[in-house]
Amino acid sequence: MALLAQQVVALSGLTPTYSAAAASTTVTCGERSFLHVKNTNGSSMTVTITATGKIRGQGVADLVVTVPATTGDKMIGPITSDLFASAADGQTAAITYSSTTSVTVASLVI
Repeated sequence: MALLAQQVVALSGLTPTYSAAAASTTVTCGERSFLHVKNTNGSSMTVTITATGKIRGQGVADLVVTVPATTGDKMIGPITSDLFASAADGQTAAITYSSTTSVTVASLVI
């Protein structure tokens, strides 16, 4: 899984750089970390962020977000460590995409 580079939204503005979605990626977790997904495919698709957190010993469900077809545009987050950080490094969240055709993503920090 490739780590998406975080892009910082600044007072002076940010023109985000989007990359083609891969079958699976990771992003750095944080209280201000978001994933921006754009879908120009003719079909809707889903983004799944693997949950690793527990509340009172019970596992938290994965976050599954549907991105609409054609002009779909979703800002997802915050992607926090308490819910999504991997056991392997405690810093990144695993993300999978049901489709990668005509899907672009950016990891943003506000």
